[in-house]
Amino acid sequence: MGSEHLQNSDVSWGHEPERRLESGTGFQPVSPEQAGCLCHFLRFMGSCVVNGRRGAFSAVVIGSFSILAGICVAAPVARAADSTANYSNPVLAGDYPDPSIIRVGKDYWAAATSSEWSPQFPILHSRDLVNWKIIGAVFPKRPAWASANFWAPEISEYHGRYFVYYVGRKKDGPLSVAVATADKPDGPVVDEKGGRYLIWEEDGNSRKLPTVIWAQPLSEDGTRVVGEMKELIRNDAPWEGAVVEGPFVLRRGDWYYLFYSGSGCCGRGCDYALGVARSHALPGPWEKNPLNPILTGNERWKCPGHGSIVTDERGRYFLLYHGYDARTFVYTGREMLLDEVRFGDDGWPTINDGKGPSSSAPSPFGMTQRKAEYSFFDDFTGEHLGPGWQWPQGNEPSVRLDAANGGQLVLAPASEHAGDPIGAVVARSTTSGDYEATTVIDTRGLKLGAFAGLSAFGDPANALGVAIGEGRAVVWQRAKNQHKTVAEMNDLIWPSVYLRLTARGGNRFLFAVSSDGRNWKTVGEPAEGGYLPPWDRSLRVALTVGGVVGAAGRFNSFRMEPSRSAGETPQ
Repeated sequence: MGSEHLQNSDVSWGHEPERRLESGTGFQPVSPEQAGCLCHFLRFMGSCVVNGRRGAFSAVVIGSFSILAGICVAAPVARAADSTANYSNPVLAGDYPDPSIIRVGKDYWAAATSSEWSPQFPILHSRDLVNWKIIGAVFPKRPAWASANFWAPEISEYHGRYFVYYVGRKKDGPLSVAVATADKPDGPVVDEKGGRYLIWEEDGNSRKLPTVIWAQPLSEDGTRVVGEMKELIRNDAPWEGAVVEGPFVLRRGDWYYLFYSGSGCCGRGCDYALGVARSHALPGPWEKNPLNPILTGNERWKCPGHGSIVTDERGRYFLLYHGYDARTFVYTGREMLLDEVRFGDDGWPTINDGKGPSSSAPSPFGMTQRKAEYSFFDDFTGEHLGPGWQWPQGNEPSVRLDAANGGQLVLAPASEHAGDPIGAVVARSTTSGDYEATTVIDTRGLKLGAFAGLSAFGDPANALGVAIGEGRAVVWQRAKNQHKTVAEMNDLIWPSVYLRLTARGGNRFLFAVSSDGRNWKTVGEPAEGGYLPPWDRSLRVALTVGGVVGAAGRFNSFRMEPSRSAGETPQ
C-alpha cells in the first residue's frame, strides 16, 4: 500500500512537518494537507482539516481498497424496521477505540485504532448504525515506514479521492502522520470564505506545556500550510487536565462546533470526557460551552470520548465514540458506542440529556440489534484468515489455511521467534468478561519440542495460557516477559486435543483439556490475569505456537462465546 507520511522531530504539531513518500501497492500517495475534507484528522494527535461534509467511505477503502463494492450491496441487513425497537450500547462490543465514521448513501463505514496489533485499522460496515460487521483492515500488512503506535485512523473524502489518515511511529524516529488514498468522487464544504484550514493539536502535554489546538490555512492545492497560525482553544478548564485532543468540526447553520476530548484517555486511571466549543467563524473567537463537559462517564460507562459525528439522510446527528464498560473495564477495552446529538434552543448540543452514554435508546432506523459479535466460530474452511483476526504488529506469523481434513489453520512462528513458546500468535478481541473459548488441535504432526495452545493475551510480554506438546498439557504464565510453567498434565497421547479457556470478570481464568470436547479435565488452579491488559488495549484470546525451529500447529476450529454460567467463579 502506498502512503505518504508527515513527521516532526519533536512531535509538536505547531510546525510544518517534513513530508516523506513511501511506495507500495494499491494506493496513490498524497500528503495529509491535500486531504482537505478531514473533520477530526488524526484525532489522537488532534488534528483536522475543516470540511463540513462527512461523506462517503468508498467501497475501495478496505485492505487493498478493492473489494467492498459488491459487499456493500450484498451486506446483510437486520430484520425489518420496527418503530419501537431499541438498541443498547455498545453498538460493537470489544476493543475499537477512536472510531471514525462516514456515510455513503445508506451505508456507514467506520475505522478504529489498532495500536500494536496488525492488520492495521479495522474497517467496519453498517446499514443501520447499530449492527456492525468487520469487513477487513486498511493495511493487510504493516506499512514499511513505521514500527508502532498505529492510532486514530480518519476516513474522509476530497476532490474525488478517499483518504485514510493515521498516526504511526517512524522507525527509529518520532510519531508521524501518514495518509493513503483510494478512488470515489465528491468534494468538500469549505469555510464561509471558501478557504480550507488544517486544525491540529500541539503536543504540549508530553512536554509539560499547555496543549493548544491550532488552525492554519492550506494552500489552494492543499499541499502545504500557509499564512498565520491561529489558536482556537487550549486546555484551560480543570476537567480538561493535561490535554485537549481529537477535534471534530461540524458546521450547522451559522455556527461551527468544535467537539473535542480532554484529560486521560486510557487505562485504570482514565478520566476522559467530551466537550464542545462554537464560533461563527472558523478562526474564532471560540466560546466553550459553559456546561462542559457535555459527555462524561456514568455507572455503566467510564471515560467516554474521542468520537466523530455522522449525519443521516433525515439530517439527524449521531456521535460514534468509545467508552469502557464499567463492569469489565480494561479487559474488554474501549468499546464502540452511539448516541444522538441534539441541539437545544440555545444552539448548544446535548448528548443523552447530559446523563452520560445511554444504556438503551431508540434504534435510529427501527432495526433490531443482533449483537452478533458476542459469539464467534471459525472452522478455517475459507481461502484466507477471516476479518477480525489479529497478530502482534511487530511479529507477523506464518498463516495458512489447509482445506484438507475439513479445514485447518496452520500457524507457525517466523524463524527469529521459533524458540519462543508463543512465537506465533493470532488473536481476537474479547467482547465480554464472562466467556468460554475452545480450540481443537491436530497433534499428529506436532514436532517434538513444539507446543500449540490457547491464551489470554495482553501483549507479547504479558500473557497466560495452556498449550499441548510432547504428550502433555502445560499451563504457563508470562509477566514482564518472564515465562514460567505453573501446571502440567501428562500422558495426553491423543490425535486431537480440545483446549478450553474459561474467563470470569475479564481477569480470572481456568484451563481444561479434553479428548472429545465433552469430558473435560482441569489443568492447574484458577489464574489471575489482572496484570495482562496494556494501558491502551484490551485482552485478546489467542492461538499460539512455538518452542522449536520448525514448529507448526494445526487448529481444526476456534469458538468464543459468552459463558452459559456467567457469574460463577472458575473452580
